[in-house]
Amino acid sequence: METYKKAGIHTLKPCAVKTLTSTVHKIVKDKKVPIVLGGEHSLTPHAVKAVFNKYPRLSVLQFDAHADLRDEYHGNKESHACAMRRTLEICPVVQAGIRNLSPEEYEFANKSGQIKKIHFAEHLDVTEKVVSQLSEHVYLTFDVDAFDSSVMPSTGTPEPGGFFWYEVLDILREVCRLKKVVGADFVELMPIKGFFAPDFTVAKLIHRVMGYITAYAK
Repeated sequence: METYKKAGIHTLKPCAVKTLTSTVHKIVKDKKVPIVLGGEHSLTPHAVKAVFNKYPRLSVLQFDAHADLRDEYHGNKESHACAMRRTLEICPVVQAGIRNLSPEEYEFANKSGQIKKIHFAEHLDVTEKVVSQLSEHVYLTFDVDAFDSSVMPSTGTPEPGGFFWYEVLDILREVCRLKKVVGADFVELMPIKGFFAPDFTVAKLIHRVMGYITAYAK
């Protein structure tokens, strides 16, 4: 059965980041699953905060080329480059597809123990380990540059050497089957005028995730 028939899909009007936490809070309180479309990755901690209030044993699964573990970037602690550092102040994070991090991020990851939850892109067959590190309730954050740049050129900071389509689906399917995904965001798409394939890829990915959440609803 189609997702929209089985679970229903409702689209809200765009909201500012400053109202995102309260908006997501209302959705979760109503026992719905929020799917947030960005924008910069800096929105993630605001959405996670709302979901965490409902599910205090929440963990986050991040698909990304970049670790986003800087404490600040150009003096801004709310930068997209700091998104997972801020999220870690809320709940645990498991990171998949990482292939770019600064010396500062590497030092932080080593000292904090986060390095054990970073799954670098040269080892993409990580489904079992990723699932084992997640709690029962999972928030998914997907930066589209997690894909190899040949699949996803339409992003601000493309990186070669990332995931391909079915590698991503294999992980997402298992996470949705074995855990309860209670929220998600998809960020950093930067459309290229006249080049529509990457846009459809992201749209299809979002639809697949909604389908998996619905199919394996507990």
